[in-house]
Amino acid sequence: MSAGEEDLIDYSDEEIQPTDGAAATDATATNGAAKNGDSNVTGAGAARGNSSYVGIHTSSFRDLLLKPEIMKAIMDCGFEHPSQVQQTCVPQAIVGTDVLCQAKSGMGKTAVFVISTLQQIDVVAGEAQVLVMCHTRELAYQIKNEYNRFTKYMPEVKTAVFYGGTDIKENEKMLANKETYPNVVVATPGRLNALVREKKLRLGSIKFFVLDECDKMLDQIDMRRDVQDIFRVTPTSKQVMMFSATLSQATRPICKKFMRNPLEIYVDDETKLSLDGLTMYVSRLSESEKNRRLNDLLDELTYNQVIIFVKSTVRANELQRLLVECNFPATAVHSGVTQDERIKRYQDFKNFKHRICVSTDVFGRGIDIERINVAVNYDMPDSPQNPGGSDKESLEQAADTYLHRVGRAGRFGTKGLAVSFVSSERDEAVIKAIEARFDKKIEEYPPGGVGIDIMGGGEE
Repeated sequence: MSAGEEDLIDYSDEEIQPTDGAAATDATATNGAAKNGDSNVTGAGAARGNSSYVGIHTSSFRDLLLKPEIMKAIMDCGFEHPSQVQQTCVPQAIVGTDVLCQAKSGMGKTAVFVISTLQQIDVVAGEAQVLVMCHTRELAYQIKNEYNRFTKYMPEVKTAVFYGGTDIKENEKMLANKETYPNVVVATPGRLNALVREKKLRLGSIKFFVLDECDKMLDQIDMRRDVQDIFRVTPTSKQVMMFSATLSQATRPICKKFMRNPLEIYVDDETKLSLDGLTMYVSRLSESEKNRRLNDLLDELTYNQVIIFVKSTVRANELQRLLVECNFPATAVHSGVTQDERIKRYQDFKNFKHRICVSTDVFGRGIDIERINVAVNYDMPDSPQNPGGSDKESLEQAADTYLHRVGRAGRFGTKGLAVSFVSSERDEAVIKAIEARFDKKIEEYPPGGVGIDIMGGGEE
């Protein structure tokens, strides 16, 4: 391997400058002729008009007729009733239908593809059958842990995660041994491409191809090319599934070029993308008042865990330092620390060793930490493709980022609170775009947090 190839692209933060043509219309790889028996279950109407949750008596995971080993793992996790997206997607996915799914954050999209692929996998030692790609290392690590949870009673299924920032020789060592060769591969595109180029990872036996946060994977042209390159070396006959909380009209056709007659689940009315159980406020102030306001918030609120979003690694480090000095023990997660340290901090936060985390948008998508019930936009979100832009498209992209950020709180029906600091005309423009997008007026945060209850009667 050349020295240049070890310099893998890190797609982790929104600070990365995009390449021109992020919305390009270059030809994408197609997935060949349709399989026999593929059903054309299309239609954004498939999920239109439904509530976000399944009625308490309308469905059980038992109705899905899953493998006993999977059902036992589901029961161990304490799950009994599937969410709406799970009830809609899983029955189609487990019979091999391609799936394109846009659904709210916290609705259990990860479980859809984890359960569906494990239900269908036919384990052969030394053969990778499931390939899941996502855009950040932390999300890859989390997905790998989800596979570990659901394969608790399937010891024959081996799962591995590959991402940049770690020693590629360790990856190669694992792939050289048939006993440790994974059946399920979770990876970021840069490291995956390197392993495939060096012929260390064989993708000729892949039966299931999954993209999580697919809009993020396909909107940026450089990452899309990586995805295409990997897609082309997998077999023509395979199931393709893609998931995201936000999926623009421009991105949907790009996704579908990878698929055959997919089941399409969209939240067509974009106002439905607001999150159930999440209360949103703004706090208008000057830049110099942010630290005092944040201190007051943390004093006033009763919370389990808090995530605070900032726009750069420098601000993340500085704010974390200030919080510690003010007796608010906090950790910081961003691309400026080593990969091992990032994973350690993520794990410590998830395991409740810290209650406050300051982060860039590396934590803005997909990360599922169930105890987070407060999200603070210390810096308002921006367009990843045109930072600072005030055109309609840039503001809509900022609104998308907002949805993903605040979706870290109040996941899967729990109560949550989002507070956004507004300190400039640009911030006001972003708030207006968010209000227009979700058809909802975001009220001013009440003095002293009076009337706010996010604990639902007390901490667990």
